[in-house]
Amino acid sequence: MPDAGSVSGTGMRVRLPGLAALSGSGSLLAGIVLALLVLFLCFLVPLAWRADPYALNPLSPLSHPSRAFPLGTDELGRDNLARVMDAGRATLLVALPAAAVTFLAGLLYGLASGLGPRLLDAAMMRLLDAVLALPGLVVLIFFAAILRLSTPSLILLLGLISWPPLARLVRNETRAVRDRDFVQAAYQMGGGFFHVVTTHLLRVMAPVLAVNFTFLVGEMILLLSALSFLGLGVQPPQTSWGGLLEGALQLVALDPWWLVLPPGLLIFASLLSASLIGQGLLARQGRA
Repeated sequence: MPDAGSVSGTGMRVRLPGLAALSGSGSLLAGIVLALLVLFLCFLVPLAWRADPYALNPLSPLSHPSRAFPLGTDELGRDNLARVMDAGRATLLVALPAAAVTFLAGLLYGLASGLGPRLLDAAMMRLLDAVLALPGLVVLIFFAAILRLSTPSLILLLGLISWPPLARLVRNETRAVRDRDFVQAAYQMGGGFFHVVTTHLLRVMAPVLAVNFTFLVGEMILLLSALSFLGLGVQPPQTSWGGLLEGALQLVALDPWWLVLPPGLLIFASLLSASLIGQGLLARQGRA
């Protein structure tokens, strides 16, 4: 019986693109387009819309969207479009470096464990199990509540709380690849340790690492938004999408939908774009 991606006739079998291939390419393209739209709004639109996100307009508090204020104003009369774009820059300029810190920490720990002696690997894995047993969000809230957070410290806090799952993945992939013939051949031909790691091990793991990095970006945006919603993330006068949501929900009795929808939709769009890109890369990896 022919499979779902093929058509057979008399003496001929024609392979057609499978549904998984089409859906994978569509997910990747949709995710990239959505991510570019979010980046365009946060970094390029402000070059044209130069309103000050901190300027007060006492005569226009809680104004509905209009030509003068396309996304209305908040309770102090501040331009909500300018605030949403400013909050987006703050969110992404914390979330993206935090994802990079998480990625680097997980990669280095996983490589050290996977390439180390059996005893070192066992000790590092037991330590990793202990860290994974801790509720990450609770630990994050605890440290955010007791520390005075600047942008660099917030990046480090987010990055150093989320690395264990990636470290376990990298360790398992490293253990699976380290004894393969092409790696041993590279050693026998005089390849140094760092040359073998960067040229062979990381090249084999590159597709898996790329997928996980996209998911890490979405996770960092979600964690930062949750912290800011609780008042523990990006600190005033700077704000983030989570902070805008928290401020808008304090006025929920006044039904300020123009304050609630934009940051909520942008958080959702950012998470969706990261998820779609990751799923698209997974689908392409499955077809490779």
